[in-house]
Amino acid sequence: MTAKQYNTSAVFVAACAGMAFFGVTMLSLAPILGKLNLVVGEGALTLPSTMSIGIILGTVLFGPIVDKFGYKWLLIISSVLALAGVQGLARFSVLPWLHASIFCLGLGGGILNGLTNALVSDIYDDDKRGGRLGVLGAFYCIGALLWTLLNYFLPDYSVPLNAVSVVMALFIVFFCMIAFPKAKPAENVSINKSLGLLKYPALLLFAVVLFFESGFEGCSGSFTVEFFNRTTPMDTKAATLAMTVFTIGMMAGRFPLGAIQRRLKAVGTLYLYLSVALVGVVLFMLCNGETGACIAMALIGFGVGATFPVVLNYVGGTFRNQSGTAMSIAIFIALVGQFTFNRLTGNAFAVGKYATLPALMMTALVAMMVIVPLALKAAKKNQA
Repeated sequence: MTAKQYNTSAVFVAACAGMAFFGVTMLSLAPILGKLNLVVGEGALTLPSTMSIGIILGTVLFGPIVDKFGYKWLLIISSVLALAGVQGLARFSVLPWLHASIFCLGLGGGILNGLTNALVSDIYDDDKRGGRLGVLGAFYCIGALLWTLLNYFLPDYSVPLNAVSVVMALFIVFFCMIAFPKAKPAENVSINKSLGLLKYPALLLFAVVLFFESGFEGCSGSFTVEFFNRTTPMDTKAATLAMTVFTIGMMAGRFPLGAIQRRLKAVGTLYLYLSVALVGVVLFMLCNGETGACIAMALIGFGVGATFPVVLNYVGGTFRNQSGTAMSIAIFIALVGQFTFNRLTGNAFAVGKYATLPALMMTALVAMMVIVPLALKAAKKNQA
């Protein structure tokens, strides 16, 4: 579709709204899980696994669908699924219905995450794509942060859930009113062509970078509070504040990403950001109080904020004719990394090996620094 047939700014606003909804999805259970657990009698602790299944399924499905059928109706459907999930959490107190609700929320959120990245990749050229993907990623942080703050100030979790529902409903109406890019040409979309993407080293190497990035974010997000509780004098409230600073740091890193990338190019930007994250992890290992923890988490959040936008910029640009499917593959492998790192960290914490968390975080950062130039080199060969 040509630029005259849709408004780029309106589509970008829609994508940012969808990404903010995904931020709410990913943090949806964190502030309310304990309260839900009381409501259903200790059964709610199984809800995160159900949400993960929904997110993974949505990630696998979105790419081929948007390449073949376009963005508009899948954006609307996924937002309605997420809205239904949010309302289910607000209204149901029976465990099977809560599982159904959180599955819908995960499925809708998984689709929204991949779809919005692919959408922004398609509507901008190479000179603007990286910066816009950075701003898009910042809206993930905004959604997650606002959701956390709403639950911090409003003890009755149904009130924040209903407030979010109103905003989502208004944006769904907005999605219905605007035009979006059309589907990819039919000759570019087939099962054989989709599977054929797996033969490209560039895509697989970029996906491995996201494997480690998502693993880093997963284990740090899930286990940092427990790490500080177990290894420092900090209480849960102080440790939770440090995690909030992590989200703020990531948001602060993503807004100026376009300007930084214009000066340093992709590889220089990634090394700058990952170096900041390395400093943060070193402080993370050494800190013994709230101030040090907050500084460490701010640096870590800032430092890992560039990886997803920069890498997805390359994936979208390198595989433009099948951008949705390519991102679906890359993000799916990223989720495998999140699952793997969470399982390794969880098993280690179960036997008291708390030093495993910073060790895995450091390993992930070093691995990304090694793989990034290989992926960029493979991408240049693919474009040649």
